[in-house]
Amino acid sequence: MNSEILISIADQTLTLRDHQTNRAQFSISTALNGPGQTINSGCTPLGDHYIRAKIGAHCPLNTVFVGRRPTGETYSDKLAENYPGRDWILTRILWLCGRQSGFNRGPGVDSMQRFIYIHGTPDSEPMGVPRSHGCVRMRNDDIVWLFDKVDVGTPVTLQH
Repeated sequence: MNSEILISIADQTLTLRDHQTNRAQFSISTALNGPGQTINSGCTPLGDHYIRAKIGAHCPLNTVFVGRRPTGETYSDKLAENYPGRDWILTRILWLCGRQSGFNRGPGVDSMQRFIYIHGTPDSEPMGVPRSHGCVRMRNDDIVWLFDKVDVGTPVTLQH
């Protein structure tokens, strides 16, 4: 497909490009703690990555995932009320793997072992402002669209 994803933490945008042409751009939300590589930092990692796995194909909008598995729940205001501290991972997951040994791949900094994803989030969550625990959050309709346009192996660059 020759696509690539560019994520700007400063602009809080995700851009899908094909052959150096912008195909689509989305408002996103990255880490409240800012950019960073370290495990347990709650930061969004920088650098070159790729999509390691696509999870959630054909799941309905607002499907709730825990540990990359659907829980059988569908996100709603009532469910959110029952679990106020939950970090909601919804609809689809694009699991990222770092490409740069010692920077975003390997002991203490490994994006894949940190479970860094591009994923859906409740529609009530703001986009364009850092609010996540390290992942890249998107609107549910947007993550479905993106999920269907990219393949496992698609390059992803996260820049400040």
